Amino acid sequence: MEASLASRTTDLTAPGVLGGLANYRPLDGVYDEMVDASGEVRPHWRLFHEIMNNCGAAALRSRQETIGRLLQDHGATYNVYQDAKGASRAWALDALPLIIAADEWRKVAAALSQRARLLNLILTDLSGPQRLLAEGWIPPALVFANSGYLRAAHGGSLTESRLLAIMGTDLVRGANGAWMVLADRTQAPSGMGYSLENRLVMSSVMPEEFGACGVQRLASFFDFERDALRTFAPSRRGMASVVLLTPGPWNETYFEHAFKARYLGFPLVEGADLTV
Repeated sequence: MEASLASRTTDLTAPGVLGGLANYRPLDGVYDEMVDASGEVRPHWRLFHEIMNNCGAAALRSRQETIGRLLQDHGATYNVYQDAKGASRAWALDALPLIIAADEWRKVAAALSQRARLLNLILTDLSGPQRLLAEGWIPPALVFANSGYLRAAHGGSLTESRLLAIMGTDLVRGANGAWMVLADRTQAPSGMGYSLENRLVMSSVMPEEFGACGVQRLASFFDFERDALRTFAPSRRGMASVVLLTPGPWNETYFEHAFKARYLGFPLVEGADLTV
């Protein structure tokens, strides 16, 4: 799942924040992540809620400042094109995390896996027999007018069952608490590197909270991604040489490109670095 790239930082001057969360009140007509309709703290929030109630204003401010310093030390940026700050626009991370219950996340994960399998099957069909077009399930103009469709690649040898290498999905909650998909991104989805950076920073700033709340780790995902990328190379060529391709330092998510390449152990290259 792709992490949201929208910068959001808690207002540390808001009522009920600096004095802990005891005086927190949800907004009417909006699904609240921490508090249910009866005003009770949701079960998966109770432990963190209790910890934050024991955290004073100075401690919470100090944590937010530490987060900012760590992000600056790590060089974490998110470049916005035509922004006055250019490539120096700092990545913002909220001191208060979004906590999702394990059972709820399992349902979301299963739904996203199903969605990824469907998109992979669609891509495989469009690259091969094109039954979806012939039977009228997808309008031909939607495919053939798309600049990403390469006619010369159609009908090639489809020996790999996973044409969809990676997918990112933008999720949002409705007012009733149900998750909804805003968009699927399959070309070059960003967010995974930022999620890892967020996790590393937060685990440094709140190590006790992470241990007490049993936060699910991300390392296994990146181990799987590293192995999956290597499997795409033809076996007859021996040890695969995997690289991460980047448009360059002025790309909006260049920090993520460099960070993931270093973490996965792959060279980061630009187009001019490659020859065919």
